[in-house]
Order: sequence, then structure tokens, then C-alpha cells
Amino acid sequence: MSRPLRVVVVNGSPNERSRTMGLAGLVTSRLEELLPVEVHRIDVYRLGHGFTDAVLREEVSPEVEQRIRLAEGADVLVAATPVFRASYAGMFKHFFDLVDQYALANKPVILVATGGSDRHALVIEHALRPLFAFFQAATAPVGFYANAGDFDGTLVLNGEVYSRVEMGLNDIVAQLKALSDGLGDGAGATAA
Repeated sequence: MSRPLRVVVVNGSPNERSRTMGLAGLVTSRLEELLPVEVHRIDVYRLGHGFTDAVLREEVSPEVEQRIRLAEGADVLVAATPVFRASYAGMFKHFFDLVDQYALANKPVILVATGGSDRHALVIEHALRPLFAFFQAATAPVGFYANAGDFDGTLVLNGEVYSRVEMGLNDIVAQLKALSDGLGDGAGATAA
């Protein structure tokens, strides 16, 4: 019997109106069309001093601890970040610095990034994928990237981005469906 997958988006953007969340929203909307899901969102910029002042997990506020546990307990994690200085945002990385080393093992992770131009598109392969390989997560083979010209505000306008999201999610929907049906553990969403 299917159960809703708990999809947690970790948004590394420092802005409320965010192209990164626009792209992550496109991904989660398409997931909602394909599978029963409940989507939760963690905006790292909203976590405050209980997050930014903490060097160690033991130092975070109870509210931040709750958000970290939400990410660790997700059925599917959507890791979304804008590109800063050729890599992920600092607060995005700080959030994952606080996540337990083994909490994401075999967890399906969908990689999402935005940048000013296509020159930053390889951030998925050179920064995000190695980060989640450290966690032994089951990253989806196709990551999603869009540049500033692909948006009108936070709305994705480029049809190629929609096509890539469709293709990338089709690659993993069977594994996610099995997870939803209780027939799998998500480990089938292969790492690239």
C-alpha cells in the first residue's frame, strides 16, 4: 500500500524570493504529480542564531535540532542551493556540517542548483555530488540546474529545464514508487 513520501527540501538560498526555490518547487510539483508526497521545506537563512552560532550539533537551538532531524528523517531529500564562488552556499554547507554522518546513507537525494550562467552548471558534479557521496546517500543520476536567464522572477520559463526535470525524475520514479509502496528502501536510486 502506498504511503506519502516525506520529501524535505533544504533550501540554501539566503533570499525569501529565490530562483533556487523556484526550481526546487518545479521538481517537487512534478514529484507530487507522479507520487503521493508530503513536502516540507527548510530555509537555512531562517534558522537564525541558534544555527549560525553553532559550531557543533550539541550547540544548536531546539528548533534547529528539529529541522535537522526533519532532514535526516526524510524519505527523499531535495538539496537545493544557489552557486556562490563556484560552490554551494556557505549556510547550506553549514547545515549539512551538522547532519549526522550516517543519517543520509542510502537516502534518495535530488540535487538542485541555480547560478548566474551555465558556466556554473558543473557545481552539481564538482560540489554537490561529492558532498552527498560523503554521506553515502543515493543521489539521483540527473541533477537539476538553471541559470538566471531561465527565470522570470522565480518562475522557470525555459522549456529545456522542464524537459530535464521530467527526464531526471522519470529515471528514479520507479525506485521512489517502490519506497512509497513499502517495497524498497530507496537504495535503488543509484549514485552516479
